[in-house]
Amino acid sequence: MARPYWSGKIQISLVSFGVKLFVATEAASDIHFHMIDRRTGERVRHQNVASSAIERNPDEAADPVHKSDIVKGYEYSHGRYVTIEPDELAHLRVPSKRTMDVAQFVDVSSIHPAFFEKPYFVVPEDDSQTEAFLTIRQALIDTNKIALSRIAFGGREHIIAIAPAPAHLTAKSSTPTKSKKSKSTKSDATGHPGLMAYTLRYAAELRDPAAYFDSIQQHAINADSLSLAKELIHRKSSAFDPTQFTDGYEAAVKELVDAKLKHAPIPREEPAPRTRGKVIHLMDALRKSVNDTKTTAPKSTDTNVATKPASRKGPTLIKSATSKSHPHREAKPARTSPKRKTA
Repeated sequence: MARPYWSGKIQISLVSFGVKLFVATEAASDIHFHMIDRRTGERVRHQNVASSAIERNPDEAADPVHKSDIVKGYEYSHGRYVTIEPDELAHLRVPSKRTMDVAQFVDVSSIHPAFFEKPYFVVPEDDSQTEAFLTIRQALIDTNKIALSRIAFGGREHIIAIAPAPAHLTAKSSTPTKSKKSKSTKSDATGHPGLMAYTLRYAAELRDPAAYFDSIQQHAINADSLSLAKELIHRKSSAFDPTQFTDGYEAAVKELVDAKLKHAPIPREEPAPRTRGKVIHLMDALRKSVNDTKTTAPKSTDTNVATKPASRKGPTLIKSATSKSHPHREAKPARTSPKRKTA
């Protein structure tokens, strides 16, 4: 197991238990570029040098500044800095460096997806912390709530949301399990016995949407066009499978590198066809799209695909195990005539 990114405790009133946070994401790309001198083919490396040395002799290589001599500086006026030592930053008086003190609990649907930033896995610090950890986790499931707290790492204090790990976190979800000590009447539908922590953006970090959306002019929506659009969405609806999505840009770069190594023709994108000012009517485009998806729509392997829009505003972090399956309905089911009784 990787080293924890953060270790501390979760505090809820008088209840506290030790936890460890692990980064839940990783860079999956195999493509890494280096800076190369076009003339010599050598790799270009960057060094830390004093700005005064470059100003005095811009055409000469300046002596690099040793790493141990570099400290952080806060510019309080133009060209004037107050230096901050690493030890001073390490001993800042920030309680959330060691403790996530839960300030409140909110409904799962109350946090807009735009506020979610980065996910982390949360596990108990050791076996002695597991009972309190699982009890709070089950309580979050039963009440359908998320805990909000603060946590300090990476040079700032973050808002953080703590929730049970969802069953659909990975393509290969584990079988839902129940804690032996749990007496809850609701079944544990998450499939993972851990918690998730999501850093959230501050309200000031989100731009005002009115500056972008207010310029959109209102138009009357044609009822037939809307019906066709809904039908198109219905035909192209299926269960979310993250393994079906790959990085097309990375694949194109690999193809380019492979062609260069083999001295093959360089692959290039095909120019977009000219439309010559031809305007396609929305109704015609929708009707043709619906007809084309009659045979090309992917088959859903999940029978829980809803045909009605979800009522919740926020992301669904917990999937209920008590929800019933609804078979996928075709757009126009064939009618069967009733059987006649024979005398």
